[in-house]
Amino acid sequence: MSGIAYPEMLPTLAARLRALTPARVALGRTGVSQPTREQLAFQRCHAQARDAVHARLETAALAAEMEATTGRDVLRLHSAAADRTCYLQRPDLGRALDEPSRVRLSQLQPGPFDLALIVADGLSALAVERHAAPLLCELLRRLEGWRIAPACVVEQGRVAIGDEIGSLLGAEIAVVLIGERPGLSSPDSLGAYITWQPRPGRTDAERNCISNIRAEGLGYADGAGQLASLLAQARRRKMTGVALKLESARALEG
Repeated sequence: MSGIAYPEMLPTLAARLRALTPARVALGRTGVSQPTREQLAFQRCHAQARDAVHARLETAALAAEMEATTGRDVLRLHSAAADRTCYLQRPDLGRALDEPSRVRLSQLQPGPFDLALIVADGLSALAVERHAAPLLCELLRRLEGWRIAPACVVEQGRVAIGDEIGSLLGAEIAVVLIGERPGLSSPDSLGAYITWQPRPGRTDAERNCISNIRAEGLGYADGAGQLASLLAQARRRKMTGVALKLESARALEG
């Protein structure tokens, strides 16, 4: 009878399923417990995720890599969260610049710029160190003619810190590349958040997000292509977030 999995078929079905996903499925068992190998693999991945959350971003090395890759100047900034412990306990401080960084940006000649590019460690410095520079390289190839502000690398930063930076730089759109919360199979996932007319007080509903940019997820070329497409739509429609999604849906229906 079709649809029935006989006992002799189960190992083959499990192998096929595990080949399609990094999720922990069909792990097997030893008595009433998981096999030692699978238990150790879980502990390793859990440790990698915790390490990614607590790791400190090497801003000098990342800024140098970005400058070499993109050929553009990079500013090193810091949030109001003094260290990693403070950052994890006080999310609000990660959304604002510290005073020296704010003064530094205020002394620059403001735009107008079409775009501000901000890289922040978020919850995975590993993701930023691995993927930010190559993604930016792919993205900049697709933005010919755009007026782009000096790129910024922010230590102990969260997504909303891009609102203050974009506003101080006089940018029409801000893009924040940030390390996402690690999962057990993805300690290095990078996210990209796009905000039209950034300014303090913007909400997440006013942003668009592209997630899971990494080797095992959304590749650099595809991620940069999606990001460039969203940026073009945002500039044309003068909006981001839920409003942009609704406008895009109406355009498709039309």
